[in-house]
Amino acid sequence: MILDSFLKALGQLGDGRFQRVLWLGIGLTLGLFIAAFVALRWTIRWIVPDTVTLPRLGEVHWIERVLEFGAIPVMLLASVFLMVPVASAFCGLFLDDVAEAVEDRHYPGLPPAPRIPISSQIWDAIRFFGTVVVVNLVALLVYPFSGPFAPIVFWIVNGFLLGREYFTLAAMRRIGPEGARALRSRYSGTIWLAGALMAAPLSIPVVNLLVPVLGAATFTHLFHRLQAQVPSRP
Repeated sequence: MILDSFLKALGQLGDGRFQRVLWLGIGLTLGLFIAAFVALRWTIRWIVPDTVTLPRLGEVHWIERVLEFGAIPVMLLASVFLMVPVASAFCGLFLDDVAEAVEDRHYPGLPPAPRIPISSQIWDAIRFFGTVVVVNLVALLVYPFSGPFAPIVFWIVNGFLLGREYFTLAAMRRIGPEGARALRSRYSGTIWLAGALMAAPLSIPVVNLLVPVLGAATFTHLFHRLQAQVPSRP
């Protein structure tokens, strides 16, 4: 069930609506990092004086330039840790389009799903970004003690986060928040395992940027399959 849902999502990666969300997420993420770098350089130039007097060296004029060059590796390091969460947050604003594309192709008999208000999408994106960053910062304290099992810890932690978020997004469109929570609780193990599958590519540069779109599509398939398994009430 999980693998088939993933393969169907992968097979639709060339869909125009998938591509639009993917490139919007990447473009907005790169734009944010560039803006942050420019803001950091401007802050350095604003705070650091043109001339600094140092003991034994006298007046020096290169402190500002050293700090500006030092900002480059800082931003590169930040992008390694934050690129995927930020891209996921931006893509989260458009994941409804991905789910709609999946349903149009694979579940054409469904009635149109209500559109999620943009305010709710923005709040969900911010909340998800904050949760991913905080949990992974805490996990960084655990990784040194995990030895060779560190990748497994990474997959377990992020698998839980991704599974919870993407399944909830997919289910809420059709059965609302309460129904999504109930179904997620009923099939929590399956959802966690599917999330771990999504977490595996997170450690692969470039490939990890596909995770938000693939995750939304995979869990849309998974939601419909699990929903179909729920016994109907008499």
